[in-house]
Amino acid sequence: ILVQALRYWIKDASSLHLLRFFLHECHNWDSLITFNSKKASSSFSKIKKRLFFFLYTFHVCEYESGFFFLRNQSSHLRSTSSGALIERIFFYGKMEHLAEVFVRSFQANLVLFNEPFMHYVRYQGKCILASKGTFLLMNKWKYYFVNFWKYYFDLWPQPGRIYINQLSNNSLDFLGYRSSVRLKPSMVRSQMLENAFLIDNAIKKFDTLVPIMPLIGSLAKSKFCNALGHPIGKAIWTDLSDSDIIERFGRIYRNLSHYHSGSSKKKSLYRVKYIL
Repeated sequence: ILVQALRYWIKDASSLHLLRFFLHECHNWDSLITFNSKKASSSFSKIKKRLFFFLYTFHVCEYESGFFFLRNQSSHLRSTSSGALIERIFFYGKMEHLAEVFVRSFQANLVLFNEPFMHYVRYQGKCILASKGTFLLMNKWKYYFVNFWKYYFDLWPQPGRIYINQLSNNSLDFLGYRSSVRLKPSMVRSQMLENAFLIDNAIKKFDTLVPIMPLIGSLAKSKFCNALGHPIGKAIWTDLSDSDIIERFGRIYRNLSHYHSGSSKKKSLYRVKYIL
């Protein structure tokens, strides 16, 4: 990973200075091990793990940054990155370089990508890319990504370990709002104080919907309610005190409310509160 990062950072002076700082500090920590015993060696092993995790995460973020370009090309929403570590100028310079590479590689095929929302999640060492399209189109994207990462980032992903699955409408609710996102049009009015005129700007706002039916289905599977959303009781609850039952159900509702707090229409959560 360090060799791959060096090959990509060779034109980025700020990243090389950051790497030099880490290596210098690691050398100083290594010299302290001869004077300290087990405590120093254990702390040094933790530092090495953190350094390795930092290099791995930074390298993964580099090759995942290509999704910013695809997101901006396929959606009216402009993605804003906050991944600059040292010099934001160098970061955006690399992003522009990636955009040029993607334009050359995908120019003839971007018109086929009609899905306005492209979602990417990395969870427990696995990467999930969700979008709409036929099996042939998804297979093309798989081929493009494998070759792009291979030639530009020295990564050798195994195509056999990349699976394409057809998903239902509500199959990705556990990841967030894949099946419950929409562009909500809104009007922003600007008024000048000195001059008597108004400016109306029509924008499209990224809004999320609360997937109330999948939530009721999940609660029904856990025997909190029936399929229609009517609450039901359990025999084991008779052994619990009223305060324990209220605290347990309140914790579930608070977690759901916090998870869907970004939605502008949260009235559907009242049905969940009624069930719990």
